[in-house]
Amino acid sequence: MLQAGIVGLPNVGKSTLFNALTRTHKAESANYPFCTIDPNVGVVTVPDERLAVLRDIVKTDVVIPAAIEFVDIAGLVAGASKGEGLGNQFLSNIREVDAIVHIVRCFDDDNILHSMDAVDPIRDIETINTELILADIASLEKRIEKLRKKARGHDKEAQAELDVAEKLLPHLNETKPALTADLKDDERALMKGFFLLSAKPVLYAANIAEDDLANTSENRYVQKVEKYAREHHAAACVHVSARLEAELVDLSPGETRDFLAGYGVEDSGVNALIRAVYKLLGLLTYFTAGEKEVRAWTITRGMKAPQAAGVIHTDFEHGFIKAEVVSYEHLRDLGSMTAAREAGKCRLEGKDYVFQDGDVAHFRFAK
Repeated sequence: MLQAGIVGLPNVGKSTLFNALTRTHKAESANYPFCTIDPNVGVVTVPDERLAVLRDIVKTDVVIPAAIEFVDIAGLVAGASKGEGLGNQFLSNIREVDAIVHIVRCFDDDNILHSMDAVDPIRDIETINTELILADIASLEKRIEKLRKKARGHDKEAQAELDVAEKLLPHLNETKPALTADLKDDERALMKGFFLLSAKPVLYAANIAEDDLANTSENRYVQKVEKYAREHHAAACVHVSARLEAELVDLSPGETRDFLAGYGVEDSGVNALIRAVYKLLGLLTYFTAGEKEVRAWTITRGMKAPQAAGVIHTDFEHGFIKAEVVSYEHLRDLGSMTAAREAGKCRLEGKDYVFQDGDVAHFRFAK
């Protein structure tokens, strides 16, 4: 299962957000830096309104949503790349995740300490980004030294990697993340093997006060974060009140809707964050639906039918014959698989079919 790591300066709401995401009280949350030391890991279900519709169509009581993992990582401080604070541990933990959720404090509150004494979201973002880039520079310089020795021995693979590394290093030295380097597809594929921290896809989470939920566009901190994310990372920014979301943990869905309505919003910021991370990871969902259960299956974008079948069981992939596929929209509108077949909306797809988000599938395979 793919993981998204929640990162940020100490005491900006990471553990509070993690508890809200996982609907638990698993992560300690307190008003002092380094409250989190060892990373907390939680499995989070992906909100998907389509599941309830499919459940009603096939008349089952069992619904299994898609899921991803979130990791609450210790706060980082300036100098982390040189071991300051919990730097070495932070960098090790973040190296293991597939994407980064960078939470930034976007509210004023004299009662909540800030590790750098004042709220300044851009300074906070750049503090962390700089440490990731510095760690990458150190890692890349060591790699370049080794690659040069191999390349002198006419190692073509080493030379190809060296060319990419030497192209990346000046970019990093300009304090730009590896993610934004101008690389060709084959060069980017080679870069993946460098395991650079600043090459990971990132999503910014603006942690706002409850009273700002209904009018986030008026929050000057949020405006700055959105602009920075767009211009420096081509990244998205979601708004979430971690403190308010944590209060929803013990409420029922109906109570949650009523509670949020009191703040002038319809949906949880956590739900928006989960969906955004799912997209950031390059994931999409297809469904299987029958009397036994309705289930959401997670696949990577661009996956073909046999590999999509293999997510259910390797036997499905190895013995794949055909996939009977109907889009969620057609099934929803027509009300049953029988009606979808009669309307010609069910298709038999072969091995080259690329699965689409929302496909409802039944696989035929040789046992």
